[in-house]
Amino acid sequence: MPRKVTAASRKLAPAVTARVQESKPQTPKDLDTARFAAILDEHIDSARAKIDTVLADIREVTAAAKDTPADDEHDPEGTTVTVERANEVSMLAALEASLVELLDARVRLDDGAYGVCERCGEPIPEARLEIRPEARFCVACAAAARRR
Repeated sequence: MPRKVTAASRKLAPAVTARVQESKPQTPKDLDTARFAAILDEHIDSARAKIDTVLADIREVTAAAKDTPADDEHDPEGTTVTVERANEVSMLAALEASLVELLDARVRLDDGAYGVCERCGEPIPEARLEIRPEARFCVACAAAARRR
């Protein structure tokens, strides 16, 4: 059965669908944003350099695999080429995830929402940001998230 729309229901519709504007977290006023921009940029450059190194290592291991026999499980020299490649690929994944976090932090800094805990909304201490410039959470909230 079709729903009947009355003048009264049309008047209520905008009030029901109206959304409350959430306040965007603001970078603390006393935070030296230029210093943290430099720290983030340095960490981003370092992560990219490490990614380039690991990619070169993966290419090297892959090229070396062409020269080894197919049955490298019984190689008395140590780890297999497959294990070596798997280690490099997992390291690459971790570095890429770290780079994404750093780039996200740089966007937050540029948007004026850096250095604020995404859980509680309190400022993240500068000492934590110096060690982990990509930090999204204060120490207490990060610890609480790890316990879950």
